[in-house]
Amino acid sequence: MLRGMDRWLLGYLGSLLRRPRKVGGVRHLMVAVCDHYEPYRDGVDQATARGHVERWVRELPTLADSFRDADGRMPQHTFFYPEEEYDPVCLDGLGDLMKQGCGEVEIHLHHRNDTAEGLREKLVRFRDLLHERHGMLGEITESSQCTLHSSPVYAFIHGNWSLCNSRPDGEWCGVNEELGILRDTGCYADLTFPSAPSPTQPRMVNEIYRAWDRPEGRGHDFGVRVRKQSNSRTIEQPKYEGGQEQNAERRRLDETGLLMVQGPLGLNFARRKWGVLPRIENGEISGANHPRADRVRLWARTGIHVAGRPEWVFVKLHTHGCVPANSDVLLGDAMRAMHTSLQQHFNDGTAWQLHYVTAREMVNITLAAEAGKEGSPGPYRDYVIGRPAAL
Repeated sequence: MLRGMDRWLLGYLGSLLRRPRKVGGVRHLMVAVCDHYEPYRDGVDQATARGHVERWVRELPTLADSFRDADGRMPQHTFFYPEEEYDPVCLDGLGDLMKQGCGEVEIHLHHRNDTAEGLREKLVRFRDLLHERHGMLGEITESSQCTLHSSPVYAFIHGNWSLCNSRPDGEWCGVNEELGILRDTGCYADLTFPSAPSPTQPRMVNEIYRAWDRPEGRGHDFGVRVRKQSNSRTIEQPKYEGGQEQNAERRRLDETGLLMVQGPLGLNFARRKWGVLPRIENGEISGANHPRADRVRLWARTGIHVAGRPEWVFVKLHTHGCVPANSDVLLGDAMRAMHTSLQQHFNDGTAWQLHYVTAREMVNITLAAEAGKEGSPGPYRDYVIGRPAAL
């Protein structure tokens, strides 16, 4: 089917039915830009890779300082840095951006033909390196009831979109039961998706949900929507086919599953291919896909939210910021126009308030919504996962 829509069309139509129609009071828009930040992309040399980072260190603070959200916060950029591209100079540059209040660093990984043991080793080693050498990644707050027992903790984006070995050709992963390993090593949320038109796209669309491993892979295809809890924080459990036995550690992980935070996915009828077919809207910002005002409105209209809390709307965007054509957009006039549109349409203080967030802060606010917190989401940026030491 066209552009792999057979995989996600039903999920998209279901998300339209769940889209909030009327929401009273002030609505709050959380916007996170999640960057698959790959300085060594396409095999460039060290000087070129470090030059990419130097440009960001030089230009991002000036752009960000021109805008403020309802909390007085400048736009935030989350750099998902690849484990396999580790360069201390590049990471120190991103650390400088963190200190200037421009964003945070999380974990990205490209791997192929891997094993569970190999995946675990890569994640733990890189997690500890980022935390101990660079002061990056958050930690669970002492007051939190979070069931993660690892520290530090991290958000994750899978390279080539191939979470849970989800490519039909089996490339760029190799580990079917990846969600449990992620959670066991301190991953508090996956922010890989949407990936359409890639065949790795989950069947659940425009959702915040928890997912569990399946032996055949693609555990992220389905899950349980995150919803506002009442007095108890009971979370619906997955139903296993065949009644497989679980060891104690797996049972602990299955108490909550891995949180999946998706960005907008749908059809943009305002931008048509050949003047006829609507284009796929997947929240990408690139040289070929500028963040125009019509897209900004569509992202908000998608209405991704925690069930029962439709007034808190989450917009997770993605990009590859070290592609030069994309950098020109992300650090130039097109991004200024996006922020101007956000300010004009979603920060009037009456109908909408705008909140620029990192991936960590978006997850914290998600967990606050689940716990029934109300009012402005701004105070919940550090609700469960605390700030990195570098901040």
